[in-house]
Amino acid sequence: MIYAALKAIHLLSIIVWIGGMVFVQFFLRPAVTSLEAPQRVRLMHEVLGRFFNAVLVAAALVLGSGIWMIGRVAKQTVQSGGNFKMPIEWMVMSVLGVVMVLIFAHIRFALYKRLSRAVTAAAWPAGGAALASIRTWVMVNLAIGVVIVVITQVGLAS
Repeated sequence: MIYAALKAIHLLSIIVWIGGMVFVQFFLRPAVTSLEAPQRVRLMHEVLGRFFNAVLVAAALVLGSGIWMIGRVAKQTVQSGGNFKMPIEWMVMSVLGVVMVLIFAHIRFALYKRLSRAVTAAAWPAGGAALASIRTWVMVNLAIGVVIVVITQVGLAS
């Protein structure tokens, strides 16, 4: 029962994270291009601030639930007399998931901070540059997230 609950938390957190990246990249960002720089940068700052707070929670839940589920399977395998060998898909998911969290940390704690300083100073060109950097790294994270989903659903051995 707890495994199923943690798996649901894991998947829902991933949906929030990846879905949010898709929304911002392909729907919100193009829609705000018609706004003047001050309004566009302020709006993106506000939206990204809320989204990044949600991703902080989602990333923590993904990491915690993932570690717990792997540990649970390993423990059950060993307790039943077997040798636990983590599937390659789980290894890829784990390594790339940690990479995604590290990239997100860079986005949230370096690039978003740069955006916040630009908004506070009304430095709209600097805000635009910060948004461009955020967009690039979000695209990298989105690509990694899609790779993880494909590998875990299709597998590497297929």
